[in-house]
Amino acid sequence: MFIVSSKELVAAQCMAGIVGAFPALNARPQESLCTWIDYVEDRIGRWNDEHPEQPAAPYAVNLIVHPSNERLHADLDSVCDRKVPIVITSLNPPGDVVARVHGYGGMVLHDAATLRHARKAIDSGVDGVVLVTAGAGGHTGTINPLAFVDEVRQIYDGLVIVSGCISHGRQVLAAQIMGADLVYVGTRFIASHEANASTHYRRMIVESSAQDVVRTNVVTGLHANYLRGSFAALGIDIEALSPRDSSSFSFGKRGDGSQVKAWRDVWSAGQGVGGIRDIQPASKIIDNLVKEYQAARSQWSNADPVRYSAWK
Repeated sequence: MFIVSSKELVAAQCMAGIVGAFPALNARPQESLCTWIDYVEDRIGRWNDEHPEQPAAPYAVNLIVHPSNERLHADLDSVCDRKVPIVITSLNPPGDVVARVHGYGGMVLHDAATLRHARKAIDSGVDGVVLVTAGAGGHTGTINPLAFVDEVRQIYDGLVIVSGCISHGRQVLAAQIMGADLVYVGTRFIASHEANASTHYRRMIVESSAQDVVRTNVVTGLHANYLRGSFAALGIDIEALSPRDSSSFSFGKRGDGSQVKAWRDVWSAGQGVGGIRDIQPASKIIDNLVKEYQAARSQWSNADPVRYSAWK
C-alpha cells in the first residue's frame, strides 16, 4: 500500500472497526509523519467521544527496517514520540524497534515471506508475525498459505496474520480455520474513495482478475505483483524486459523520455482483484466484509454434518 494508504483511509478504517495502517514513507517529507499520526489520532478521538458504544480500532504504522531506508531512525523517533499503538516492520529482524516500542507499551508485528524470516522475527520478540503468502500484492511471497500457516504454527503459538488474496469475508474465515488469527486486506482498499490512487488505477483494480496480475522483479529488483495493464498503459511490453539484479524504484522510460517509477506509474495489486467489482467508501467495504464473514460462519455452522463432520 505504498503511496496508496492515506491518513484519511487509515482513519476511516479505524472508525469502521478494523486496524488501519500506512507506511511511514507515505508521509512526505519525513517531518509530516507526526502530522499524519496526529490527524489519525484526532479523528479517532473525536469518533470515540461521539460513539462511546462503538470505539474505533487502533492504527498501525509500517517501518522498513533496512539500511537502505534513510528515514528509519527519524521515523522510529516519531513513532515512539507519538506512542503509535501498533508498529509493523519488514525486511531485517526488528530487534531495536521491538525494544523501543515495547518500552512505551506498543505492539510490533513483522512481515515474513519465509519460515526463516518468521523465526528471526519471533526470536526478536515480536508480538505477532504477518505471513506474506503467494499472490499478495506488492513485494510478495511464494508459499501457499495452507503450508505456511501450518509450518509457523509448529513453532509459534502467538499472533499469526495472513496476507494475500483476501478480498471477501469468507476468505477471512478460511484463514482462521487454517490456523491464523487475523488477515491483511490491502488490494481491496485500493478501490476505496479514501485511497490515494488515481481513478484509472481504481478502475483497473475493478476490471482486473487474477490472470491480470504478473509477478516480476523487472521493476525494483525484488519480486512483486503488479497489474499487467499498468505496463501496457505506459507502452511497456513486460515480456520483453529482462530480470534485474539490482534494486531501484526507476526502471525505464516512457516514449517522451520521462522516467517510469515503481508504484507511482506501475501499479501493484494482489491476485484477489477478481473479487473486487466496485469502488466504495472504506466503511462500506468493511460493512460488506463483515456481512460476508457472518454469512460464511452461518453457512459453516449449518453445513451437512455428514459431509463436513471431519471439519468440526
